[in-house]
Amino acid sequence: MTTYSVRSGDTLGALARRFNTSVDALAKANGIANPNKIYAGQKLNVPDGFDAPRVSGSGGGSSYTVKSGDTLSGIAGKFGTSVSALAKANGISNPNRIFAGQRLTIPGSGGAAPSSPAPSGGSRTHTVKSGDTLSGIAGKYGTSVGALQRANNISNPNLIYVGQKLTIPGGGAAPGQPAPNPPPVGGVGGPKPVPGGSAGVTVAQLRRVMPNLSQAKAEQYLPHLNRAMAEANITTPQRKAAFLAQLAHESGELRYMEEIASGAAYEGRRDLGNTQPGDGVRYKGRGPIQLTGRANYRAAGQALGIDLEGNPARAKDPDVAFRIAGWYWSSRNLNTYADAGNFREVTRRINGGYNGMASREMYYRRAQDVF
Repeated sequence: MTTYSVRSGDTLGALARRFNTSVDALAKANGIANPNKIYAGQKLNVPDGFDAPRVSGSGGGSSYTVKSGDTLSGIAGKFGTSVSALAKANGISNPNRIFAGQRLTIPGSGGAAPSSPAPSGGSRTHTVKSGDTLSGIAGKYGTSVGALQRANNISNPNLIYVGQKLTIPGGGAAPGQPAPNPPPVGGVGGPKPVPGGSAGVTVAQLRRVMPNLSQAKAEQYLPHLNRAMAEANITTPQRKAAFLAQLAHESGELRYMEEIASGAAYEGRRDLGNTQPGDGVRYKGRGPIQLTGRANYRAAGQALGIDLEGNPARAKDPDVAFRIAGWYWSSRNLNTYADAGNFREVTRRINGGYNGMASREMYYRRAQDVF
């Protein structure tokens, strides 16, 4: 029996595929009651006879070794195939879960098959799906990342979000020519995206976590929420579950973007930076994770390039509020604790204690079931 040290982003399912075993066998060998809960640094026993990584898939195609930052959609775009064809050829049940070092069989004969070029003249549109990257989309439509950026006013090619409508420029790159391959959707200033992860959730997933959220509100908030999750590298099931559970509790399932109380109770709170008369009311809690106090408004505004100290009411607007929540999450390194399954520490770093723990854990369990 060999041992394996879990890395950030690993899942028991991916490890089972890698070592040609099953989730049940790994769970049994390691006394794991919940196969969705493993953590970085954990030592796993791999049952004897399953040590060699498996190379699966049908014959007649080339192979590709997954690198850190790859996504199945990006690989599909590079080789002129589809995500579903790659998944089928390699026995992949969840296309959002591939891992660095995994060898993939590329369906087809002898390498990359030509992609269909975009029609010359005119343009078409593409709705971003979970797992998409700009390079993968470029490869799919026979264009380039740069052309997509220019057509859609995208300054950072690593920041696209689920549900975003992209214009595909006509007359793209030559068929089959692989586009540049930047990392998948990820954030600025945070850790690199976890291999196999993808930013963003769907309206249906959001409403399953927050059943009291209306369809209309979910659709209104989703683009802003997904952008924030991309910026904060909330790209794995563990991170999504922890983040959305905290937002659900803090905001009453996104019902409240501004604290109901007047904020007068925060008057004179120097620990919050409230040093001027009226600061308590002016800088009361706003956003899905209640940003409170002049000092926090100043810090969030500086990080996001928005004058929140001078215009604090902006903190409750959805386009800003969700980005603040993502900034707050990243600034307290909460992805690390989410990766380890340490939801209690996530709560402490958000709340300063454990208020509402039962409610938070209820949402966390619900979100774990969704993701």
